Amino acid sequence: MRTPPSLLSLTIDSALFNLSSISDLSTLPEHILIDLFLKTLRAGKLNEKVLKLFKETGKDEILSLIQALNIRHTLTPVFPTRCSERF
Repeated sequence: MRTPPSLLSLTIDSALFNLSSISDLSTLPEHILIDLFLKTLRAGKLNEKVLKLFKETGKDEILSLIQALNIRHTLTPVFPTRCSERF
């Protein structure tokens, strides 16, 4: 007989599913953050907003993991426009 998933596992899966609506992860313990971060990578859900969310926790292990995996923000150039110029 299969054992049911733990409450912690279900909670992390739920957080992964709703990651786009979460605004702060800094109150989570580091071991849960690491698990959530790794599951986010495996699920292909890491984007600019989610990466910023993890970085803003300031947790050393998360920041080290991001650096070790060489994950960086994509810088998109913004070109100036002259929409307000009158003819």
